[in-house]
Amino acid sequence: MRLFGRKKRQLTKLLVVEDEPLVAFDTEHVLTDADYEVVATVDRASKAVTLIEGDTPIDLVLADVRLADGSGIDVARAARARGIPVLFLTGTPPDEADGLAEGILMKPYGPRELLGAITVIEERRTGKPPSRLPAGFRLFAGA
Repeated sequence: MRLFGRKKRQLTKLLVVEDEPLVAFDTEHVLTDADYEVVATVDRASKAVTLIEGDTPIDLVLADVRLADGSGIDVARAARARGIPVLFLTGTPPDEADGLAEGILMKPYGPRELLGAITVIEERRTGKPPSRLPAGFRLFAGA
């Protein structure tokens, strides 16, 4: 029994899909410092889809929309087919994002907003009404 501390997270294994090296590095650093397990950080949609369709356990995909070899939309479709939630991290929200992702966090964002967005997604997936939405984050109804 846990008396103090955080409750056990449901979304712990995260896949980061980002083709900007500094953004990818910063995102990975924030997540690992917050005790998330980053299963991979990839810069191509094709690599992300391969991981999603493979045997790698993934609880949440954090994906940019514009990638060097394609779109985060393709990544989100592959994740949705496997029942894996997606959080778009982008400056250019796609029109069809509402049906593919749990939400979108607009760039630029800080560590607090990133971690807050993940918390809101987890709250919603566990049936708890989301607490406060972080700045720059929009939760979708259709995912």
